[in-house]
Order: sequence, then C-alpha cells, then structure tokens
Amino acid sequence: MYLDRGMDRSRVVVVGGAGILTRDGEMDPAKIAAMLDLGFRHLTGADQSPDGPAALFSRKDRVGIKISTIGGRMISTRPELALALANLLSSSTVSEKNILIWDRTNRELREAGYRLSDGPNGLKIFATDTAGAGYDTELVSHLNIGSLFSTIQTNFVTASISLAILKDHGLAGITAGMKNYFGAVHNPNKYHDDHCDPYIAELFDTPLVKQKHRLSILDALLVQFHRGPSYHSRWAEPCGRLIFSLDPVAADAVGWRLVEKLRSDRGLPSLDEEGREPTYLKTAEALGLGRSALEGIQIIEDEI
Repeated sequence: MYLDRGMDRSRVVVVGGAGILTRDGEMDPAKIAAMLDLGFRHLTGADQSPDGPAALFSRKDRVGIKISTIGGRMISTRPELALALANLLSSSTVSEKNILIWDRTNRELREAGYRLSDGPNGLKIFATDTAGAGYDTELVSHLNIGSLFSTIQTNFVTASISLAILKDHGLAGITAGMKNYFGAVHNPNKYHDDHCDPYIAELFDTPLVKQKHRLSILDALLVQFHRGPSYHSRWAEPCGRLIFSLDPVAADAVGWRLVEKLRSDRGLPSLDEEGREPTYLKTAEALGLGRSALEGIQIIEDEI
C-alpha cells in the first residue's frame, strides 16, 4: 500500500477531466488515457508514463480487469475506459494476451457496449458464462461467506484491478470497488442482508480476492447518486472523475463522500439519515483491509 510518508495515511488520487463526456454521452479517448496515466503517476510516484503500471504489475502477471456491467449501457463501466486501461498496461509491462476484461455474463458485457474476444494472442474480453470458464466446483468458505468463485478469478487472474462504477445502492449505501467482487461469485444474492454488511468486507477478505487485488479505480465519470443501483437520469451527475487507490477501503470511502456531496447539493438527506450508511467500510477496516476514516487518507486531486 502506498502511504503518505510521515503521516502513515492511505493515498487516494482523484483525477478530473473537463469535458470528458459529450452531451450525447460519448467519451474522449485521448482524455481518458491522459487521466489514467496521471492517476497512475500520482499513485505510484512515477515520473514517466510507463513506470506507473510497472510499479504495480510484472511481465509475468495475468491481469484481470473486473468491471461492472449490470447497469446496462448508461451506468456500467464504459468500454472506452476499460480499453484505455488495458492499453496502458500493455504499453508498459503486461503482455496484451495476459489482460482480461471481464464480468458475470456475456449478455451484460454486450449490452454495455463491449465486443467479446477470447483469442489466445490478444486482449481478452469475456465473462464467467463463457464456454470453458464457469464457476469452480469447490466451495470457498470464509467467515460468513460460502461461494463458488469464477474460474477467471481462481485460474486466470494473478493480479486483479477492480474497475467499478461508483453508484448509490439502496441496500449497501454505495456500490464501488469492493462490492464489484460480488460479480465474481455464483451467489451474490445471498449477501444483501443487513446493508450487505459484513458480506462486502468478508468476500473481499477471502484469499482469492485479497491476495490478488492490486488496485481500485472508481469510475466517477457519471455518478448515480440517488435511487441506485439502476440508472435514473434525474439523479445521475456527470462528475468527470476517476478515483485511484491501492487501499480498497480508502477508495470506497472517498467515493462515498463524493456521493454524499452530490446528494447534499441536490437537497437530499445523507445516507445515514436514510438508514443506509455504508457500514461495510468500518467492517473492512476492522478486518485490516484498509482505512475508512478521512483522517487516515491522503487525497491528491489533479486535472488533465
């Protein structure tokens, strides 16, 4: 974990890009690439563009970019962002054939705008329900978790990036980088009681996630700040930001504060006032997964 030396704080980088989304919802690929590059350099302290990813990944790694496409075209991880991230990795240290952009189902990937590919030599984009993938047959039991994991997470991935949409969530409070791994197991429906707490934290704490997770990037280009996780244009705000951290708890905590600010700006009650504060963050901190309190987080903000 990269910390602010002397203060022992987790580092979270927030990169903004003015005009990143056009009025019709399209995205500027050059600006996205610049935002990713700047985020990696601030996060790792690298001076040169290729050195940011190289500080986190090796040539031997097989990198899974876990995206979120359950929300359809309007409120899923955008293909332009995921592809730009894959390109940044392959241009620095990871072979393109060892990068996989993935989620639960191929149908959801297609509906979010992704073009599937599973050739042996190029970038891979496919889901757990692809023939030859599927879920492991051995149940993973950990604390209150009992799940079959996607073979993508168990067999392909040696290093994982959670590239998740930042959204309001009617049960968990928010859905962000940590909850994104609900899409890696066969039974996420079992983990929504009690505001998804302790399940979000405990699923992340399983060795298959914790030992492989390297980086959280929250897609806050368009934030659903109310009535999530489904898309409602009335409460979707173009924020034009990406949030980076090696601390998965701190990334979600900063994302939570952004959601709260958007709610406050619109005169909405806080998540706590609605009885759905994301308590899983404190559970995650108690498990030693990262820091949830802002005083333990160094926030670096920049713009392209």
